[in-house]
Amino acid sequence: MTFLSEPVAIGSDLPRRDGAVKVLGTATYAYETPLENVAYLHPVQATIARGRVSGLDTSAAVALDGVLAVLTPDTAERLASTEDRELAALQDEAVDFRGQVIALVVADSSEVARHAAALVRPAYAQEEHDAELRADHDALYAPERVNPDFPTDTAEGDVAAAMAAAEVTVEQTYTTAMYHNNPMEPHATTALWDPAGEGFLTLWDSTQGVHPARATLASVFGLDEARIRVVCPYVGGGFGSKGEPHVNVVLAAMAARAVPGRPVRLALTRQQMFSLAGYRTPTIQRCALGAGRDGKLTALSIDVVEQTSRIKEFAEQTGVPSRMMYAVANRRTTHRLAALDVPVPSWMRAPGECPGMFGPEVAMDELAELLGMDPVELRIRNEPDVEPGSGKPFSSRDLVGCLREGAARFGWAERDARPGVRRSGDWLVGTGVASSTYPVHRMPRSTATIRREGDRYVAEIGAADLGTGAWTTLAQIAADALGVPVDVVEVRIGDTDYPMATVAGGSSGTATWGSAVVEAAGAFRDRFGTEPPDGAEASGDVGPLDDRYAMHAFGAQFAEAHVHVDTGEVRVPRLLGVFAAGRIINPRTARSQFIGGMTMGLSMALHENSVLDPRTGHVVNHDFAGYHIAANADVDEVEAHWLDEHDPHVNAMGSKGIGEIGIVGTAAAVSNAVWHACGVRVRDLPITLDKVLHALEDRPER
Repeated sequence: MTFLSEPVAIGSDLPRRDGAVKVLGTATYAYETPLENVAYLHPVQATIARGRVSGLDTSAAVALDGVLAVLTPDTAERLASTEDRELAALQDEAVDFRGQVIALVVADSSEVARHAAALVRPAYAQEEHDAELRADHDALYAPERVNPDFPTDTAEGDVAAAMAAAEVTVEQTYTTAMYHNNPMEPHATTALWDPAGEGFLTLWDSTQGVHPARATLASVFGLDEARIRVVCPYVGGGFGSKGEPHVNVVLAAMAARAVPGRPVRLALTRQQMFSLAGYRTPTIQRCALGAGRDGKLTALSIDVVEQTSRIKEFAEQTGVPSRMMYAVANRRTTHRLAALDVPVPSWMRAPGECPGMFGPEVAMDELAELLGMDPVELRIRNEPDVEPGSGKPFSSRDLVGCLREGAARFGWAERDARPGVRRSGDWLVGTGVASSTYPVHRMPRSTATIRREGDRYVAEIGAADLGTGAWTTLAQIAADALGVPVDVVEVRIGDTDYPMATVAGGSSGTATWGSAVVEAAGAFRDRFGTEPPDGAEASGDVGPLDDRYAMHAFGAQFAEAHVHVDTGEVRVPRLLGVFAAGRIINPRTARSQFIGGMTMGLSMALHENSVLDPRTGHVVNHDFAGYHIAANADVDEVEAHWLDEHDPHVNAMGSKGIGEIGIVGTAAAVSNAVWHACGVRVRDLPITLDKVLHALEDRPER
């Protein structure tokens, strides 16, 4: 279905419709749902990494005034499905990772619940555990597929022969750390079973997908989906961690059933989120590049080692972007997992592309150094005509335009290629570049409804806005599809009472839900014309992607790094990104997404690192005091720009996802800028002062 005319609302710099209520504090989040006679839940967590609970003394907790229930594996209800072991809460005494929930307390107040949980005394039969990721781990294995459904390994040509014949080669190992999503709003749920005892469950949950959450809970509790309602009008961030239900949702529903007629609230503490809400696996990337003296790549390989949990596999698709980024005839990508006694990893902003572009994009910079070639020019020389691997034409691809536009805006032409020669006072100054990419996703099985209500049009779809702007952009899409002013369009989202919507993940939300809205609007126009009666209604579904084309967004990241000559302190006062991401629906919300992704990439480059002690299986810096995230003082000048890109193949709006591409490539650009500043290659994130200080001490001018 197409628009009536050239879109007007699409492309407009409209303010966020949810902005005022969030700023004023009147937006209702999951934990704040106004309900009477609320009870509170606090989990008891294991303090060993592997073994079993041999005893639980709950007497002191039960005796505490205000405690309503203490659930253990002996007293908790039996779940209908325990296939997903992450969600199989309190079904047996096994302990599979440190922090696993082994009991829970429900009380009249959150303070009493927390106090009582601390009074529960577990005894353990402890077993030897393994919580250390190593490239030489003796139990590495190849998963059947990597997230979501890519081949684990690929091979084209003869990489070994090409590397042997290459005039210039780079062979290095790069690592990224364990990262935790840490949205501002923790994972939170309010659960209520129907007081009449008819088995109807309502969840007010902070989730990136109300319908996927409902489907999961229906399976776990053995309910028809029609007997579950999930409500989520606002989300205080997720970055992927709220894309699939974690155990907190099961715990809330289980606790609410244990105290009939009373709603139960659970908000994970910041510390609990480090073991119960997913994280990005650390990666070890062995990268190899071979090229001729002209800079043309002749070989590329990336062999990835990462971890998963022993109880549930998640294989991040770290090597996948290398399969299509540059033109090279001989290519190999592999993934190997170590199943450890650790919590379950999960989605984090740009899974695969984010860590997977770090090693190869730093390796490209190292190759440019060996060739004596500008790193922007090196990337341009390896631009493919079609998608490597598949041979499909790109629906649109303007990485070259991003690199050139970014270089012009950044002042790249003034750069001295030599590292360590530019200085500003006590700071060495350098600049770096890296490419970004992210695939275009449009999920099936989303439906939208358009209805006339009085003098307004209402678009309903069970989408989720986790801060990305869906409240606003869907109204713009609906207005143009209907041919009416945007101020007469109301959007209703975040409830399973609205039509089916897929998860807000994979930068697919606008493309998927917007496509459904356009289809619904087209059906509405065809049925009722331009003067629809009050109550007129029509629905539309998402159509399939045109699989004749390879569909990706692209970008170029530029960074300026300063390294202090005495302390080794690293600062990044300037980031600039240029993106080719289809039609931009709303420049205001788009800029916010690009800048947010780049800031998160800076945080990944300089600060973030979940330090897991292999002796205990415990993330020791499990709060904001120890887990450092970029703050205002760390982020100075961040610029986001985009190219006008027309792509008629991706969807009716011509849009591509923008929520994740901003983080991709940023850490590599920062690492490359640090090398240019001081001459040190930091291949292991984060880039901390101890990794450059040794080289500074050897500088002649000292």
